[in-house]
Amino acid sequence: MALRNIRINDDPILRMVSRPVETVDRRTQILIEDMFETMYDAGGVGLAAVQVGVLKRVIVIDTGEEGEKLVLINPEILKTDGVQTGEEGCLSFPGKAGIVTRPDIVTVKAMDEKGNWYTKTGKDLLARAFCHEIDHLNGDLYIDKVQKWVER
Repeated sequence: MALRNIRINDDPILRMVSRPVETVDRRTQILIEDMFETMYDAGGVGLAAVQVGVLKRVIVIDTGEEGEKLVLINPEILKTDGVQTGEEGCLSFPGKAGIVTRPDIVTVKAMDEKGNWYTKTGKDLLARAFCHEIDHLNGDLYIDKVQKWVER
């Protein structure tokens, strides 16, 4: 495993749309391992491959709750419900935080690190992480959704 450089601020790759993963192979698994290591080192909850310069639809999330350490390959949001408004930050925008409104409950469909499809419903922080990271895959950034900036 290796730490990867997190792309920050105005790096143009952050606005690019990521491509679907065609096959989950050893290279994909190494990317996932590196992404977890990089995310943990930076103190994050989620990380999209584009944030480490790889335009693939791969996300890792670990909220610290049991059952919430996840790999999402080619994820799609199937359903959302409710509303939550709260503080959000991003490893690509260090030192910044803002108030963002997101769905409170989100159901996603994705592949795991072995290429098996699954669905998962997340609430609160996990729902926020699903939306935030999937936005990254589409070149959308939370800074565009901030209603009010928060001092950190």
